[in-house]
Amino acid sequence: MEGKLSPYLESPQRAEIILNAVQAAGIGPILEPGEFGLEPITAVHSPAYVEHLRTIYERWVAIGGTEEGAYPSAMPRRSLSRFSPSPWAEIGYYSFDLSAPVTRGTYQAALTSAYCALTGAGHLLAGQQSVYALCRPPGHHAAQDFMAGYCYLNNAAVAAQYLTQNGTQRIAVLDIDVHGGNGTQAIFYDRADVLFVSLHGAPEWEYPYFCGYADEQGEGEGKGYNLNFPLEKDTDDTAYLAVLEQALARIREYAPAYLVLSVGFDTFVGDPLGKLQLTTPVYEVIGQRMTALEMPVLVVQEGGYATAALGDNAVSLLRGLGG
Repeated sequence: MEGKLSPYLESPQRAEIILNAVQAAGIGPILEPGEFGLEPITAVHSPAYVEHLRTIYERWVAIGGTEEGAYPSAMPRRSLSRFSPSPWAEIGYYSFDLSAPVTRGTYQAALTSAYCALTGAGHLLAGQQSVYALCRPPGHHAAQDFMAGYCYLNNAAVAAQYLTQNGTQRIAVLDIDVHGGNGTQAIFYDRADVLFVSLHGAPEWEYPYFCGYADEQGEGEGKGYNLNFPLEKDTDDTAYLAVLEQALARIREYAPAYLVLSVGFDTFVGDPLGKLQLTTPVYEVIGQRMTALEMPVLVVQEGGYATAALGDNAVSLLRGLGG
């Protein structure tokens, strides 16, 4: 991500590690995601973009593209571009960067990941106080019509929108991944019925670089309903929790019916894609702070690439939420 070829760290192993750790800790029950069709997906993402995800791999291979996956060779600025129907061009039109290639199984994996978040949202609507959606691939960098940063469908945004469409007036999304949730911000930027709050590495030095600044506060009806807390490099547990309290104060003031928590464990010390210094015990404290809000919480898994500690970090957070 910083001017060199990097290993692709978003892998099925991440979900397997977390699942095994949760099972070993006796946290559950563990349920399979349901199916919801495309209506809740296209309530957030443009139908043309969803169709692109569904079909681009086969069309890419049919015109001679590598079977390893479809990668963009050109990513035009939307304000300067005209849409081309060629798969060579289309993959770039719907891409923010080079870190979200489309392979044979990408669409189904992304769709199932979104269904996982929707299943969790359904349990909140049924009265559950806390639910953890083990989503993979992650989603918070995906916007209405582009994929980015290992993300294809925005799981947290799909779940939040689903909650609003089922009679809920106010939803808050709190993003605590080390990378700013540019996709979630873009989706809700002009809306007042979804408050978006994010703690993340400052965009001066951290992906996605082009947004996530403190002065981005929403627009139109959404003015004042977007709140970013950029963090300095090497932020530790104590400093992080102090900023988190500021974020939670705004959420309490907003008084949502439900909280969607986009959690990335790439805030952990030593994560290969992060530069913060959080330790495993602090995730339990973060979970306790969520419980203290006294509102139903849907935890949606985003990043986290220090695989040796990934399971412990997830279990720590869930224990803080009450197990």
